[in-house]
Amino acid sequence: MVCIAVCVTACKPSPSITPSKQEQTELSNEALLDTLQRAHFNYMWAGAEPNSGLAYERIHEDGDYGYDDPTVITTGGSGFGIAGLVVAMERGFITRAEGVARLQRIVTFLTRAKRFHGVWPHWLYPSGRVAPFSQKDNGGDLVESSFLMQGLLCARQYMNPEVEAEKQIIDGINTLWQEMEFDWYRRDGQNVLYWHWSPDYGWEMNLPIQGYNECMIVYILAASSPTHPCPAACYHRGWARSGGIRSDATFKGYKLQLSHNGAETTGGPLFWAHYSWIGLCPKGLSDRYADYWDAMRAHVLSDYAYCVENPKGYINYSDSCWGLTAGYSTNGYSAHAPNNDLGVITPTAALSSFPYAPEQAMAAARFWYSKKALLWGDYGFYDGYSATAKWYPRRYLAIDQLTIAPMIENYRTGLLWRLFMSCPEIQQGLQVLDITYTPEN
Repeated sequence: MVCIAVCVTACKPSPSITPSKQEQTELSNEALLDTLQRAHFNYMWAGAEPNSGLAYERIHEDGDYGYDDPTVITTGGSGFGIAGLVVAMERGFITRAEGVARLQRIVTFLTRAKRFHGVWPHWLYPSGRVAPFSQKDNGGDLVESSFLMQGLLCARQYMNPEVEAEKQIIDGINTLWQEMEFDWYRRDGQNVLYWHWSPDYGWEMNLPIQGYNECMIVYILAASSPTHPCPAACYHRGWARSGGIRSDATFKGYKLQLSHNGAETTGGPLFWAHYSWIGLCPKGLSDRYADYWDAMRAHVLSDYAYCVENPKGYINYSDSCWGLTAGYSTNGYSAHAPNNDLGVITPTAALSSFPYAPEQAMAAARFWYSKKALLWGDYGFYDGYSATAKWYPRRYLAIDQLTIAPMIENYRTGLLWRLFMSCPEIQQGLQVLDITYTPEN
């Protein structure tokens, strides 16, 4: 770690250096994938907040947090991290006993933490109190809570009900799941779900959840809720905007199928192909709006093709250095995408896209790993960098780090997809929404 810090601060970046053949072949593909999964999962393990066992919103190895509170916990990012805990147990990065103990701590904390009609806020303090995301965003965040519950349901399905300690986790997750009042977030019975509710500001955030973006999992869970379900009309009229979600747009030769909010002709940031798809399996999933496997692959591959073309002439963009998504940027935080290309590459964009574009993702992983003196720290690749701007911050964001191990596992074995799709409530919810799921044999 000391050597890495010294190299990052003292060595002049050489972003255009081609890795040697020895560096490229140092690890087999399987060994490299193991290394990537273990390192990025470590953000949720060694890097976790100790009281809750959950993920900090951010970790800055340079120690500079500015005005940000380094103690804040993320709910959505922790959902991805919980999915990563399952991966870590399955792969032997941690023992099952260690994983079970961590899940017990997490479920206990989440049960005691502040909720709003069963829905957690975007951020929490280690005490369980709300850490406001903004002045009026100090109540329930249905989207972040859905990412959290997605991970919890994966963990629930992985636990063995014949083992008492694991049954307690199952029972605890079931209680949290049943207490989520999705129907409350219809805002007086509307056929759309709302992102936020606050006891102080009510519905003043006024943000209906409409697609297409990262939020499809919210509607899947809402239709699947065993206690507070929402009708199919919420999905079709609200999320799908009465068919307005369909698109005939083609970008870089790939048909998008879905109208991406704010990026209708080019596709949005790549996290839209990751967050809802940690557990929700796009393979064999379709409805009247899209074939979701084809749509996700088109999104990823069109982003890849854009980066290879590199119309703005940024340094390093190539067939082994690609991927635009939300994360740290040269001026704060930005949702990088082809229509918002600032010359910043965020490694999670390609690494979490392994299921959709494995050859292209592996090429990127090998390129970045050969430059790990610049790009790698305690928790894997840093959040983002710009060779053009000679900008290499030693900083991490949970929502980027913690999708990597789960999505690589979905590429390797489909583990999390199988677990989540095995939930009987999810199968029922898909039927309610008239979504067809035909799993591979």
